[in-house]
Amino acid sequence: MATTAHKATRPHGGTGLQTRPDVERKTLAILRVLANDAAPVGARIIADKLRAVGVELSERAVRYHLKIMDERGLTTCLGEQGRVITDAGVEELQSALVSDKLGFVISKIDDLAYRVTLDLRTGHGSIILNASLLPADRIGDCLAVMRRAFKAGYCMSELVAMAAAGERVGDLRIPEGKIGFGTVCTVTLNGILMKHSIPVESRYGGLLEIRDGRPYRFTELVGYHESTLDPAVIFIASKMTSINEAATTGQGRVLASFREVPAVCLPDLERVLAQAAKHGLGGILAVGKPGQPLLGVHVGTERVGLAVIGGLSPVAALEEAGIATANKAMTGMAELRDLKMVWDL
Repeated sequence: MATTAHKATRPHGGTGLQTRPDVERKTLAILRVLANDAAPVGARIIADKLRAVGVELSERAVRYHLKIMDERGLTTCLGEQGRVITDAGVEELQSALVSDKLGFVISKIDDLAYRVTLDLRTGHGSIILNASLLPADRIGDCLAVMRRAFKAGYCMSELVAMAAAGERVGDLRIPEGKIGFGTVCTVTLNGILMKHSIPVESRYGGLLEIRDGRPYRFTELVGYHESTLDPAVIFIASKMTSINEAATTGQGRVLASFREVPAVCLPDLERVLAQAAKHGLGGILAVGKPGQPLLGVHVGTERVGLAVIGGLSPVAALEEAGIATANKAMTGMAELRDLKMVWDL
């Protein structure tokens, strides 16, 4: 809590109440609501949205906290339109209490999976995107590098989204000098399976070693339940992948995730995966056998392991090639029919 105590001395004039854990958590809850909405939000709507996630604050109490947050520079009041989060508010949210952020990734996975509406019979409905910012002046080079990974199958789908400055990919607004690039997120698979009554548990994000063009073993694993950041973004920023080598020589390390489903669901799982593939959604690297380890990862009794390629793998290849990117996993929803084949860009 040393960081919080320091923030109490900011020139914005905090009253010192923000050093109390209960006040800090309410502040962070309000900031999350504002961060998830591009438009200004009023106290009544904030109170309703907080109640929906189990935070009981009256409209009057929300106004009280917002006033303090305005003084701290975390929010800006736009009159009757409501409040918006400031850059300082975004920074505060990103450096929130670690104990509060534990489990954030898995909670977001479950939330977004529930929002998937894709109908495998018609191919219509929403899926989940990852968003990346690419240098606009090197977009030709970017596409050439990424297409090697797409061609090798190191992607969830060859369907992608592109957006110019001022537009959006998912919830991410694209700044000047950048091109937004959206890839299908692996959590889309969770949503599809959920819609077909197949329980799925996302356990790990990791690095998967490729030998002779085939999955060999996981070399790194980060548990979603214990992480405050998306593992794929961590591995990309740390330059721990070798996707270009895997795509060209058959030897390397790619982004991948590990999931489990009940063994009794295996026939239905295979059927649904085949249906999804007809709509350009794949990314399945390996499916295990009941109760047996898969690629070095143990599974529970009467469970089946599932290894899935990381949706950001093609973008990770850019970092390997010395092209700087900024990435946000699980950034929002998109209609499948609005995406384009990467070969058509």
